[in-house]
Amino acid sequence: MALLLDLYGFLSVLLRGGVLTAQALALGGVVFVLAIAEPLAAELGPSGAAARERCRRLLRGSALFAAGAAALSLSVEVAILASTLGASLAESLAARFALAGLAQGVAALALVPLAGRESRGGRLGLLGAGLALLAASSATTHAAARLDARGALLAATALHQLAAAAWIGGLPYLLVALASCRGGGAWRRIAARFSGLALAGVAALLASGLAMSLRYVGSIEALTGTAYGVMVCVKALLLAGLLALGGANLLATQRRRRDPQAAGRRLRRFAEVELGVGITVLFTAASLVSLPPAVDLTSDRVSLAEIAERLAPRWPSLRSPDPASLGFQQRQAQLDEQARAGRSRAAQAWVPGGGTPPPRNAANIAWSEFNHHWAGVAVLVIGLLALAERTGRVPWARHWPLLFLPLAGFLMIRDDVESGVYGGVGALAILRDPEFVQHRILYLLVAAFGLFEWIVRTGRLRASAAALAFPLLTAIAAGLLLAHSHAISNVKELLLIEITHVPLALLGIAAAWARWLELRLEPPGGRLAAWVWPLCFTGVGVVLLLYRES
Repeated sequence: MALLLDLYGFLSVLLRGGVLTAQALALGGVVFVLAIAEPLAAELGPSGAAARERCRRLLRGSALFAAGAAALSLSVEVAILASTLGASLAESLAARFALAGLAQGVAALALVPLAGRESRGGRLGLLGAGLALLAASSATTHAAARLDARGALLAATALHQLAAAAWIGGLPYLLVALASCRGGGAWRRIAARFSGLALAGVAALLASGLAMSLRYVGSIEALTGTAYGVMVCVKALLLAGLLALGGANLLATQRRRRDPQAAGRRLRRFAEVELGVGITVLFTAASLVSLPPAVDLTSDRVSLAEIAERLAPRWPSLRSPDPASLGFQQRQAQLDEQARAGRSRAAQAWVPGGGTPPPRNAANIAWSEFNHHWAGVAVLVIGLLALAERTGRVPWARHWPLLFLPLAGFLMIRDDVESGVYGGVGALAILRDPEFVQHRILYLLVAAFGLFEWIVRTGRLRASAAALAFPLLTAIAAGLLLAHSHAISNVKELLLIEITHVPLALLGIAAAWARWLELRLEPPGGRLAAWVWPLCFTGVGVVLLLYRES
């Protein structure tokens, strides 16, 4: 339980992201079935009926996923409450958030049998259960905890979640329906109906998002100077990318009217990317829920001048400080000396999960910058080799993924040294440090990505699904950068570090889904995407070379 408490800040974002994603899929399924699959089933004939049945099956699975995610999140939160306050199980379940979580689970479970009923009563029940799930979800947001304008904020929150579900949550159902209706006229009818629904969702999403931002952020200073404001900016950028992607796909599809099959395949591939980026948006929204609204944080805000100073280019440092000069090591040496003088047992300089941050000094900053800068050198070389491979003139450059393996090992060892794993903290005890755990997950993803991609590029594994490990692992790693745990106190230094991670995450997301399009689009559709992702890798290398913590 103590370990769960230590990691809860990070886990809460992941759990909340899972809950939001599951609910978006369930609510999106309700909207798609009632607004598209059911009305078009008779019009499209046997293929329309098949699409409706497949969408209903997907809705049942999504509802079970939503119920399971709500149960897992509720179990963790109740366990945390009981552990921290000493409350009984009955007292913990009586808390407002617990009642809302129970309502979410019950509403999601109610969707399972209702998804199979095609009667008018079944459709009304489906609508009612969906609205109940939406209301319960809104009760777990910032709006429910506000003392001012609570009703208006709850309405805006519900509209925001419903709009996101209709658009992003409806995409898997669109893919299922398009796969069932391959005829040109059929898929165009489905796509046109969904486009209208998505456009309405986008309009509602933007309007409700603006209303909530005015209440939760309140000013430009809060938008750029708080963790909440920064994540709002990230979410807005991702949504802008989604809109640009959808608009470009719509125009390209209209230009290919002479080849409806190719246009339909292109529509499906871009919808896959929209879904992937949309899930990242939902996890970004989960990160927002874990943070106090920017309007409530009036101190320790970062100014634009401080951001500009931190992001100003500076020649990278490629020389590492002496490990003995690091904060933990220096403090431990002092404690050891005092213990020897007093003939007593030395205390440990830092205990992970003890409630205090690890000792840091100027050497730690230099150590971290050294890690980032050498990682930048490695990723820059990787990006250039990937570009060289793309030209077809440097066949040996296809081995570039192997460089990720020593990079991941190098960063792991450097983290171990800095955190004191070899100085008395211990390999198991360090797992109580959420930041260490997050970094270790990222390094393991980097190593797995490099190994899988090398196996694919050298022909050792020819299964088409294996090639998809590249975009999926890259997207997960980039998403974890955005879900990185935040300091509730909004400490300036931690916020400045997070701001430097944002461009890395955005470039990673762009690289991941550009590679996805390269793999999934038929030639020559993926040619541009095949150049985009190596350029994104090169950009990541440059950003890492310019990384600063001072």
